[in-house]
Amino acid sequence: MDVTILGSGSPIPDADRAGPSGLVETPGQKFLVDCGRGVLMRLTGAGASVPQLTAVLLTHLHSDHTTDFNDVVTTWWVMPMTTGRSLRVIGPPGTQAFVDGTLAAMRADIGYRIDHHADINEQPSIDVTEITEGVAFEGGGVRIVAGLVDHGVVKPAVGYRFEAEGGIAVWPGDTLPCDGLDALARDADVYVQTAVRPSLVKLVPVQRFLDILDYHSSVEDAGGTAKRARVKTLVLNHPVPAPLPGTEQEWIDEAAAVFDGTIVLAHDLMKLSVP
Repeated sequence: MDVTILGSGSPIPDADRAGPSGLVETPGQKFLVDCGRGVLMRLTGAGASVPQLTAVLLTHLHSDHTTDFNDVVTTWWVMPMTTGRSLRVIGPPGTQAFVDGTLAAMRADIGYRIDHHADINEQPSIDVTEITEGVAFEGGGVRIVAGLVDHGVVKPAVGYRFEAEGGIAVWPGDTLPCDGLDALARDADVYVQTAVRPSLVKLVPVQRFLDILDYHSSVEDAGGTAKRARVKTLVLNHPVPAPLPGTEQEWIDEAAAVFDGTIVLAHDLMKLSVP
């Protein structure tokens, strides 16, 4: 099983970091986690394409994690190899309404393409599964377990635990430390965790920016979760604010103060093998 960080960025536009998204690959299957800004460019950079996707998994419905979902839908729909196939989407309650709203916003474009292409005669077909806890997917040697995490007012938010080929990868999305997160991350080989550095956030005296501290794990929090869960490799992802060149080790050192396993700071197209 391989985990690729497609986009390691945040809502703040960054020339080097696409929006939050990841790719989990097992023999014969590919799972896209979240659909942040530039996701299809990064998916291509990882050597994959939309028609190869087994499913799209959404952790929550914040815009930075769903911005390019419509691009995924359109690309799936217009590619000849996926004609007539439904795109499988898994996410928390509210995902069906989000998908319906996305299709409504795409109505004009859908109409143009149906009018232009003789072999396209219906709108995109999307098969939605809403879940909070339990098995979200099982098949082909892969088991994906969903669990509730704590993303403050963003309720519900879910994380995913991938079990395949004797390894465990966990992608919880945005969350504070909580019991559900500890359960998902237990004994993970690779644990991808959104993290912020409060000391840097507090340098910006704008309340709307300071509010992000209410519902994201700090770097130290991420290290604490990794320690409690006996994680092997902690991946600090979606860093806020984006690390300045030359400061990357500072992020790792903060997590290392509480976690003595392997720690890496994510960058776009970083690939990790599990185990």
